[in-house]
Amino acid sequence: MGYRVAIVGATGEVGRTFLKVLEERNFPVDDLVLFASERSAGKTLTFKGKEYEVRPLNKEPSFKGIDLALFSAGGSVSKEYAPKFAKDGSLVVDNSSAWRMDPEVPLVVPEVNPEDVKMVKNKGIVANPNCSTIQMVVALKPIYDHAGITKVIVATYQSVSGAGAKAIRELEDQTRAWAKGEEIPPPKHIAKQIAFNVVPHIDVFMENDYTKEEMKMVNETRKIMHDENIKVSATAVRVPVFYSHSEAIHMETKKPLPPEEAREILSKAPGVVVVDDIENHQYPIAIDVQGRDEVFVGRIREDLVFTPGLAMWVVADNIRKGAATNAVQIAELLVKEGLL
Repeated sequence: MGYRVAIVGATGEVGRTFLKVLEERNFPVDDLVLFASERSAGKTLTFKGKEYEVRPLNKEPSFKGIDLALFSAGGSVSKEYAPKFAKDGSLVVDNSSAWRMDPEVPLVVPEVNPEDVKMVKNKGIVANPNCSTIQMVVALKPIYDHAGITKVIVATYQSVSGAGAKAIRELEDQTRAWAKGEEIPPPKHIAKQIAFNVVPHIDVFMENDYTKEEMKMVNETRKIMHDENIKVSATAVRVPVFYSHSEAIHMETKKPLPPEEAREILSKAPGVVVVDDIENHQYPIAIDVQGRDEVFVGRIREDLVFTPGLAMWVVADNIRKGAATNAVQIAELLVKEGLL
């Protein structure tokens, strides 16, 4: 049995990756409908050797007959159109922040809280978490299950692809100008010059002086883990890397968990790859992780502040596991649970 699948935001970085991941995982697609803005309408994209024309979302009179819609077109589009798709009978997996904290909408990472996908019956929408949250909770959940976690401090090192294709081009253009000895173009899509720089500013600042990106990690972690008592403090930083987010995570556990035991637990955890051999300088790095769907963990050690506690280094491809792959895994869950 196959499904009629729609991709909303098909021409964007995540939208194009939806197509790759659906094909790689052989998701049962009988028919494909691609939507984007009027600006992108008429473009063609290839799926399994066949070309599909992109339609303008705002000109579509009805979404009836679509079984599954994968959204990655921004919060305002999701707010307006996800309920329309759901009303016409589609199940929506949304990659924006629009629905994540809605109590009636499940926020799902399949390796962490697959059972929550059943809540899709409420509104016909499943939310895909923030990219930096996804990789963190995949790494935290096995530790949480064995030793409990009370506090988390995380600093992120986020690639420019997290800000979209325009930010990727911005890093390319600034780097090219520097290499030629030309004046570096001013920033347009990232708060400050990103080439050869580190920028501790992702999304807008909130009243508490944390950014929206940082507070997503706080609030989404609690919702996904079903634990309002976990204390999370995040600093989100943009770095001059094209793909893959890295995170330095420090956690306080409820009971001691030796690093060697943590490595063993994580090595058996779904979706996790442990790369932790410091004698041979083996630890996860962004360029090695690019294009992969797993969450990579290394530098696992006792924390020097939290007692008991652990510190670790976590890296994942933000466009794949942090967005497209997680959404397709949610779709696979919907099929497995008989919801689609």
